[in-house]
Amino acid sequence: MIRALILALASLMTMPTLRAAEQVHRFYGYAFDIKSNRYLYTEVHEQTLADGRWVSGRIGYFSPDGKRLGLKTLDFSADPFIPLYDYQLPALGYREGITKIGAEVMLTKTADGKTQTKAVPKKDPITGDSGFHNFLYQHFADLLAGKTVPFTFIAAGNLDSYKFRAKRVGDTSFEGKKAVQFLVEANSLLRLVAPNLQVTYDPTEKRLLEYRGPSNVIDPKTDKVYDARIAYYAQPPAEAPKTLPELQLQ
Repeated sequence: MIRALILALASLMTMPTLRAAEQVHRFYGYAFDIKSNRYLYTEVHEQTLADGRWVSGRIGYFSPDGKRLGLKTLDFSADPFIPLYDYQLPALGYREGITKIGAEVMLTKTADGKTQTKAVPKKDPITGDSGFHNFLYQHFADLLAGKTVPFTFIAAGNLDSYKFRAKRVGDTSFEGKKAVQFLVEANSLLRLVAPNLQVTYDPTEKRLLEYRGPSNVIDPKTDKVYDARIAYYAQPPAEAPKTLPELQLQ
């Protein structure tokens, strides 16, 4: 459950207001171990917007030496809050996604050589994977006003859906500018055992600045997801690959 929500949060992208009919926006996320601050990997985001609406995208995950760890593709043609998506970690033989959206949402997962599918009901308010960002974007004013926003999150990695809630928990700064922090937690007794997620946003541009919590990339040494801080800096940190601008998603 939590890992699948991470996939969404690790995919949260800037949403500028665009006048052009279509434009591709690229930006980067830099992941660090939350305890040791060791550099873990780089996220390369590509987002296609049409008349200001996010319609499709890709996210590549790269190791510190520039090798690609995984890739996710996204398509919002069926629903603005639930994308059709495919996420793969080839070296680990892992794959998950959403393959169909209607009255029910079809989920798929492949792990340990076994593929499973399941349909879950689509009942509003509901979101899934990277559609979580569009959902937060729609409810941003309520969150800034201190309201708690409940929702159901579709977790393809768990072949299920769960109740969550988001709320504002404080103010901070990021790269010298004012920022706001939101807490995302289970909206049930699961919050007593499930880890909380914290995201930091620019309150004016509604742009994700930093994420803290379990990562969506698996540590091959432990077979568990990293506990990470992912920062969306304006400039790459010293630990990032020197050839970062040349990283390709193909």
